[in-house]
Amino acid sequence: MRNLFSKLGIYKTAIVLVLLFAAHAASADVLKIVVDDTINPITAEYVDRSIQEAQRTHADALLFELNTPGGIMGPMERIIQKILASPVPVIVYVSPAGSDAGSAGFFILEAADVAAMAPGTHAGAAHPVRGDGVTMDPVMKEKLENYASSLLRSYVGKRGRNIEVAESAMKESKAFTADECLEKNLINYIAKDDNDLFAQLEGKTVTRFDGSKSALHVRGKAVRLYEMTTKLHILAFLMDPNVLYLLFTVGLLCIYFEFNHPGAIIPGAIGFIVLLLFFYALNLLPFRSIALVLILSAFAFFVLEAKFQTHGVLGAGGIVLMVLGGLLLIDGPIPEMRVNIWTALAVSLPLGAITIFLMTIALKARRNKVVTGAQGMIGEMAIVCAPLTPAGKVFVQGELWDAVSPANVEAGRRVVVRRIENLVLYVEPVHEAIPQPLIAG
Repeated sequence: MRNLFSKLGIYKTAIVLVLLFAAHAASADVLKIVVDDTINPITAEYVDRSIQEAQRTHADALLFELNTPGGIMGPMERIIQKILASPVPVIVYVSPAGSDAGSAGFFILEAADVAAMAPGTHAGAAHPVRGDGVTMDPVMKEKLENYASSLLRSYVGKRGRNIEVAESAMKESKAFTADECLEKNLINYIAKDDNDLFAQLEGKTVTRFDGSKSALHVRGKAVRLYEMTTKLHILAFLMDPNVLYLLFTVGLLCIYFEFNHPGAIIPGAIGFIVLLLFFYALNLLPFRSIALVLILSAFAFFVLEAKFQTHGVLGAGGIVLMVLGGLLLIDGPIPEMRVNIWTALAVSLPLGAITIFLMTIALKARRNKVVTGAQGMIGEMAIVCAPLTPAGKVFVQGELWDAVSPANVEAGRRVVVRRIENLVLYVEPVHEAIPQPLIAG
């Protein structure tokens, strides 16, 4: 009997565990991510990880809250690919009020299974541009437009949205309010918040990109925020072009200080680490190598200004090169992905002044006469204590020294020290005027 009860207890426990697991699976939550920045490689990795997490936890949907001025085309395409291939329905929601899905953000919004916007938001202005804002060659402009247009057409129609209006947002840089987007069939819903959006979506069936159907049951479901990892947070911070520019200049200044003060170690170590971070982050962004040449040339101008004292001509040239190098460093397609001119000026002016000041001090220190040790006696005046015939004794800096002179010198006369060898001073006599006796008139 005891064995029977034990077996029944085991069965009951197993049944309870199965029911708990089933209840947990039935109450899957909604995973949420927030992108409130430019579209860059870190954003693409964040979206990729969130889709994997949603799949792993069997989430009912992935809510993608978006607010971006745009970004780089490469990461944007990777995000679109992940959304289209996602096993979990993706809801892209432009929120809160005042937010924007501009440029690359518009392409991402249109790729979603469900596209939604909050009142007071806008989207569009998705025309591809050069990073420096310069007007493109007509042929290159046409190629980019055709490529971006084909990209939109490849999925907008399958999402059941208006292809012509979507293309106008790209080709003509048109932008639309949330109401206009809904009216022109660019989005599916306008919702004031997450709960309102989930209430509108409850029970709705969406057609996935692969043609399959999926019913959404998200009303009342728990929303779990999926945060960036520490690594992604650090990289996202480094993706700021202004931070990158500051890192590069600080790293160069630390290395420069280490060269002028060998053995300091700390500035050199800091400079090396900072420059490593700079080049790692720079590798993830579109940049111009000529900008690095300009910034290095600026440092060369600062050094030359300190050495030749050109009354600020080379120093001013260095500052101009520094500012130009900063402005051209990141080839971002939107202003938010380029170094701000005020940042370039705020870094270049003080850095130029500090570099010239440090270099001036270093050059003056090298030119100054040595005043300590044996070398400090070169050029000093000494008094002959024992006649130099040609060897003798002289008194200099409070000490008696053996000395040798090329000519005989009497005691009491002054000599000048020319060199020191094996603790013997080699001196030369000083030609002094012989005082004339006074003659009474």
